Amino acid sequence: MQGGWPSRAQLHLWLSGELKGLPYSGHCRVLEAMFPGRSAHELFSTSTVEVPTPRTEPETTRCAGIETAMDAVPQMADVTAVFSSRSAFTSAFPASTLFDSAKEINAAGLSLNVLCQSYPDHQLKRLLDTGTKIRCLFLDPQGKAIRAREAEEGYTDSRLTTLTALNITMLTRLRDRLDTTSAQRLELHVYDETIRFNLLIVDRALCVVQPCLPQARGVDSPTSGDQR
Repeated sequence: MQGGWPSRAQLHLWLSGELKGLPYSGHCRVLEAMFPGRSAHELFSTSTVEVPTPRTEPETTRCAGIETAMDAVPQMADVTAVFSSRSAFTSAFPASTLFDSAKEINAAGLSLNVLCQSYPDHQLKRLLDTGTKIRCLFLDPQGKAIRAREAEEGYTDSRLTTLTALNITMLTRLRDRLDTTSAQRLELHVYDETIRFNLLIVDRALCVVQPCLPQARGVDSPTSGDQR
C-alpha cells in the first residue's frame, strides 16, 4: 500500500468531506473491500457522509428507536449508518437504547466499555434475571496484545490494561451476586490476539463495528451500525 496505513490527519480529512479527489489507490482498495459494492468514488461523494440522528425523546422500545433513526440515514451496502467517532454514535444511540429490551448481547473487543461503563449494574442484573444472555470477550489484560495496543495508542501507564481488568472484575462481581440460573447467562472470556475491531451484536439483528486504528484512541475511531 502506498505510504502505509492512513494517518490520523488523513482520516479526519476523509471524514470532514474536505478531501479533494480520492485517497491513494492502495487506500481506495482497502476501503472498497471494507464496503463491498461501493466504489471509492461513491464512498467519498457527498451523499455518503455521516448523518447522525440524535434521539430527542425516549422511545417505548429499543428496536422502535433504532429503526426510526436509521430510516433517516443513507443506505450504504450492508452498513446502515456511519459515525465519525464513538461519542457521536453513543449520542445518537445511548446504551439504554441498545440494551434495555435485548434478549441476547454478544460483545468482543478490548475493554467493552459500552457495556461495562455506560450501562448500570442493576440494569445488567435485571436483564440477566429476566432471561437475557450476555457473552463478553475481552482482550486479555495479562496478554501481549493489549500491551501492543497501548503502544499503538501512545499509553505508557498501562491504562488499557487497568481499565480492562476493572471491567472484567466488575462483571465477575456482578455474576457472583446472581443466582445460579442467572449467573449461567453471563459468559466472560479473554483472548490474546492483535485487536483491529470492537464488535457488538444485539439480538442477532443489530451489529455495531468500530475499527481500532493505529495511533488513534478508541473514542476517536469511526463507528458503523448495521440493522436487519
